[in-house]
Amino acid sequence: MRMVDLINKKKRGEALTRDEIYYIVQGYTQGEIPDYQMSAFLMAVYFKGMNKEETANLTMAYAESGEQVDLSEIEGIKVDKHSSGGVGDKVSIAVIPLCASAGIPVAKMSGRGLGHTGGTIDKLESIEGFRTELAREEFIRNVNTYKMAIMGQSPNLTPADKKIYALRDVTSTVDSIPLIASSIMSKKIASGADCIVLDVKAGSGAFMKTVNEAKELARTMVEIGKSVGRKTVALVTDMNQPLGREVGNANEVREAIDVLRGNADEDITTITLTVASYMAVLAGALEA
Repeated sequence: MRMVDLINKKKRGEALTRDEIYYIVQGYTQGEIPDYQMSAFLMAVYFKGMNKEETANLTMAYAESGEQVDLSEIEGIKVDKHSSGGVGDKVSIAVIPLCASAGIPVAKMSGRGLGHTGGTIDKLESIEGFRTELAREEFIRNVNTYKMAIMGQSPNLTPADKKIYALRDVTSTVDSIPLIASSIMSKKIASGADCIVLDVKAGSGAFMKTVNEAKELARTMVEIGKSVGRKTVALVTDMNQPLGREVGNANEVREAIDVLRGNADEDITTITLTVASYMAVLAGALEA
């Protein structure tokens, strides 16, 4: 198998097999495939796309490139959520305790900010003394005891995606639906959740500028989740303006508390309750 032949195959718009995709991902991650060939391959994917099977195989090649978290010691159906991000998006901070109060175990591994938006870990670390680096045993014990825990993502989670994303960033191949979807879903699958709720943002402040683009990304990620045995649903929500009234890590933590107290603005409250409702349905705590 030669990388130049696989680049040419994708350039012609042909579908790659599982073995071919794994060869590319593993070869590049291990330093056997150079940046210039991987760049050519990513550009071919950008223009020719990938079918459902290819995208699912790319996702699993990412997920299996590093640590896969085993959450089997946690009681009940584990539900995770992901947001594609936006200004003022503090939904995770409110949703996690909301679901835990209903007895739904939420074992969430979260990331830091991407681009101009802060990540959930960044926001929580604005609380003096808050720890986001937990040992696996403490993480699992917290979920079994309190029905919730959140920690920063392990550096060993999806190393292939990290390396390939860095190359996508400098080769103008970030905004490709199969590449975005496989990147997001690989981390969710490797994190070990049974069910996944996706909040896909659309608008001027989001990666997906139009509702149609956001719907396409949402459908692709749901298909990936279902193809690998994860119950997955997606919402498309507005990011043409900041969510809620507060922006900034500490400010957003305070506003998340206001959501839980019932004192927040309608937009952030509605999205939080909607995401929590879907998480409850997937976990079997509510009927659809």
